[in-house]
Amino acid sequence: MADVKAVTDETFEDVVLKSERPIIVDFWAAWCGPCRMVAPELEKIAKKYAGAVDVVKMDVDANPIVSQALRITSLPTIAFFRPGEQPMAVVGAVPADQVEARFSLAQYAKIDA
Repeated sequence: MADVKAVTDETFEDVVLKSERPIIVDFWAAWCGPCRMVAPELEKIAKKYAGAVDVVKMDVDANPIVSQALRITSLPTIAFFRPGEQPMAVVGAVPADQVEARFSLAQYAKIDA
């Protein structure tokens, strides 16, 4: 996933919580079949909203501190963090268009002039 970078327990605060723009976090695990299904959907979102919304992923098995602190109990969990606001989340293998609708991403779409 070229456009989707990985975050860790150590980098989560700087990359996600201190981000100046909205960011989607894919909480996943290697053993999770639905997680593999959602990965290409998040790649689509990363490409479509490049420069406006960042997309990252976090392996919950390798990084248990953040996932436990956020009470991530079901995978995949796709969370949306906006600066200064409470995060929102969807759980399960959700298509890109449903993620876009749930998080109102259309407002971040680039308008070609």
